[in-house]
Amino acid sequence: MAATATDIVLDIPAPEFKLQATDGKTYALGDIAGEKGTVIVFICNHCPYVKAVIDRLAEDARVLMAEGFGFAAICANDAKNYPEDSFANMKLFASLHKLPFPYLHDESQSVARAYGAVCTPDYFGYDPHLKLKYRGRLDEGRTGPLPAGARRELVEAMRAIAASGVAPKDQTPAIGCSIKWKT
Repeated sequence: MAATATDIVLDIPAPEFKLQATDGKTYALGDIAGEKGTVIVFICNHCPYVKAVIDRLAEDARVLMAEGFGFAAICANDAKNYPEDSFANMKLFASLHKLPFPYLHDESQSVARAYGAVCTPDYFGYDPHLKLKYRGRLDEGRTGPLPAGARRELVEAMRAIAASGVAPKDQTPAIGCSIKWKT
């Protein structure tokens, strides 16, 4: 069942975290933060919405990271009931898709709850002061091919935030699989 964020509040600070990544390192928010802004995206390995966008997400992350933005993805799904989202499978997923950013494991789900993540993928774009300015989507793609002429909404939004410090007026929330919460 598809989920999307409905109660979006901008200008709130990014919650701190310290999580293990698929590259064997542990990252805190400060390790991820970029000079021009930061993107935190909640993803998982099994969701068809994530699978449809992951290579575009990796490409757009490369672009943003080269421009001075920080970037990380977090998987918070219940791996016991969704074994495809286990940490071992996260490592395989990161390698298969050549993710250029840290792919972090939120086993306790506390970080996803602190951010208010509701779906995968779920995008959080922050200004250089780590205030939330973007809670939109990557682009208009869903589970099928990207429509011709589609805008790179996340890239455009982050560039606008870096240039003006102002949140884009038109933000379309991401849609995806619900976070698989532990019972």
